[in-house]
Amino acid sequence: MAATVRTLKPIVLATASASRRALLKGAGVAFEALASDVDEAAIKAASRQAGKTVAETALALARAKAAAVQALRPGALVIGADQMLDLDGAWFDKPADMAMARQQLAALRGKTHSLHAALCLFGPDGEIWSDVPAAQLTMRAFSDAFLVDYLDDVGETALKSVGGYFLEGLGVQLFERIDGDYFTILGLPMTELLKALRAAGALPA
Repeated sequence: MAATVRTLKPIVLATASASRRALLKGAGVAFEALASDVDEAAIKAASRQAGKTVAETALALARAKAAAVQALRPGALVIGADQMLDLDGAWFDKPADMAMARQQLAALRGKTHSLHAALCLFGPDGEIWSDVPAAQLTMRAFSDAFLVDYLDDVGETALKSVGGYFLEGLGVQLFERIDGDYFTILGLPMTELLKALRAAGALPA
């Protein structure tokens, strides 16, 4: 069991993501996880119409989630997070089914895509900090047979991640090159987040 770092202020993670919860727990941070009910599709549609970039859209989603949860936990520091994948201007969401997961992985095969991980921290008076680091990932030109076997092995866990892969598991076999922070790829850039939490007085310095 991971040790827990003494928390000086209540912290809420505004997400239903099991991987983000695991990362924060693994770092020993005591927190409450509370998913927001923001309309992500509407925010993305508005961002597209306004000509926003992928990074700007991911940050808008993270901010909306944090603000919604902040209203429910007004005395806490709330972490908002979101992740978006960009392939040559095309935005990828989590696949809705296994057929879409196969389509996404086939589209990413042999190409380099960008993964943007937006983070923000809200306090009682609003936003305290935000950041949108990105990683560049190049998939190898794997065979159709490998793709079939991969999806058979991972099953519906492929539906829980944009692009249909989990780098911390079998998904690493899909790649030939990765440029960027490991935690950014997993959706919660931990070193920058922990720095922000310390600066906000939530964790001991």
